[in-house]
Order: sequence, then C-alpha cells, then structure tokens
Amino acid sequence: MQKSRARAIYHDLLLAREFEQAAAEAYTQGKIAGFLHLYPGEEAVAVGTLHAADTGDYVVSTYREHVHALVRGIPARAVMAELFGRATGCSGGYGGSMHLFDRERRFLGGYAIVGETFTVAIGVGYWIAMNGYPDAVLCYFGDGAANQGTFHESLNMAALWKLPVLFVCENNHYQIGTEIHRHTAVPEIHRHGLAYGIPGRKVDGMDVLAVWEATREALRLIRDGAGPQLLECETYRYRGHSMADPGAYRSALEVAELAARDPVTQFERRACGDGWLRPEECEAIAARVREEVEDAVRFAEESPEPQRLEDFVYAEPFRLYGEESA
Repeated sequence: MQKSRARAIYHDLLLAREFEQAAAEAYTQGKIAGFLHLYPGEEAVAVGTLHAADTGDYVVSTYREHVHALVRGIPARAVMAELFGRATGCSGGYGGSMHLFDRERRFLGGYAIVGETFTVAIGVGYWIAMNGYPDAVLCYFGDGAANQGTFHESLNMAALWKLPVLFVCENNHYQIGTEIHRHTAVPEIHRHGLAYGIPGRKVDGMDVLAVWEATREALRLIRDGAGPQLLECETYRYRGHSMADPGAYRSALEVAELAARDPVTQFERRACGDGWLRPEECEAIAARVREEVEDAVRFAEESPEPQRLEDFVYAEPFRLYGEESA
C-alpha cells in the first residue's frame, strides 16, 4: 500500500472515532438535540468502502451517517454544525444528525426511515444507466433493513435492469436491541441477493483493508457491466442504538471481545508493522485530528441559528396573522 493511502485511511479512522466521541459529549451537554446514532466500532466499513469509491460515485446513507459524510469529504465543521442545528451546517441546520447532504460531493443524504435508502439508490442507478455514465451508487443499510419490502423490490429492479449499484450491508448484528438471529430467518445477508441473481460477498467489517479490497473488486465488476453487487460487512457498534439506548441487552463480555478487534488499533498495528507508517507519524496524525475536531466543535458553537421557521415552507413569503403586508 502507498504511504499516502495509509496516511489517509488512518486519518479518516481516527477522525471518525474522535468526531463521534465529541458529538456524544456535546449531546450530553445539551448542545445537540433529537436522536443521535453513533458509529464507533464500525469505522472500517465507511472508510474502506469510500476509499475504494471514485469521486464521481454517489453515496446514499442511513441515519447513522456522520462518518460516511466525513470520509466522503464533507468538512468536519459542516457536519458538526449540522448536528448543532446551525445555519453553517451541510444541510443549513434544518436536517440534523439523520439528514446530512452535500450535492457537490454526491452525498445524497442520510435517511431516517429504515429501508428508504434502497429506492433512492435505484433511482440514481437508473439515471446513470440511462445516460451511460461510468459512475456507481453505494447504498448503505443495516441488517434490520434487509427485512423491509423495499430491499427485495430494489434488488429485483437492480438485477432486472443491471443497475450500477453496490448494496453495502453494515451488519452490526442488532436491529436496535434485537439480535439478528431473532429477527432474520437467513442471517447471512450476502445470500439474500442470490434469488435475484445478484452476487454477494461477506467480509470482515472490522478490517478496513479487507473492506477496501472487497469494495474495489465489487465496483470493478459493476463498472465492467456485471450489474449490481451485494457486500455484507460484519461489524459491531460499541455504543447502543442511539444515545438514548443504554445497550443493556448485551453483556460486557460480548462488547469486550469485539472491542479487542477494534478497527482503528488493528489498522495502526498493521500500518506500523508493514512500514507504511512510523509511530511518530501516527502521533502527528492523531494530534492533527484532535485539533480538527476541536475546531469543528468551536465552529458549531459560534455559528448562527438557521433562518425563520416559516422559510422554505411555501414558494412565496406569507404573512403571519396580524403582520402587515409588504
């Protein structure tokens, strides 16, 4: 691996971890409102898949999408400001944690409704195919979303029309608090595409290099005209489903066993062991990431609130009761 690639991957893994920890702290301080779904433990999936993607590819994410947005290149300032509900956020402060968006980077949003990502990805894939473009769509979803009707409908349509869509399952084994064997008859999600003729592959979602290599191969097949592909990344979230979830349905031993395979430390050991990075380089990257996240929090705190509540509701400005007409 090139050293520049190793540095970029390590930076993004650390940024993902530090950003989410800062977001959790801001939430407990009452600076972030609403739901907050965090990503620690799953960093290898977002970093591995998006480092394998081209800048022209489209990304359709879920409600747990902060890290996808960051790795896609949306500045940490813009993402944190959106979590704070500020006008400088990537969605103008109107979307919040579950609705990040950046047209320039082809990040087509996070979606709060489970299973909503599939139909959006199919629409974009159809547009790409109609125009003969070389781009692909990365469509993320969790293991619980594989039980939604839109999943199977979209797999069928993607296969029928050979759309350039890579379905990426972030299988963290829990649908909120329900373990996968209790909510899915066939827990091997990568096999769900076989009925529609879509090849599936399972990969260690705690190993960023394994995810990166599997995604590169899947996207190569898509660009060669092989049609949609399904990639199941077996991973784990250290925190509860959201900040409101204490995660009491899991044992401390289970969490500790999975944390021993931590994707950040695992890559650091590999990168230093194979000579891609030196320990002092890792320390310098870590320091830079901490500064980046601290700057993002300060920026969000100092940013203004969005415009009035009634803006962007109607095509023309309207008068509230009692207001004089202009």
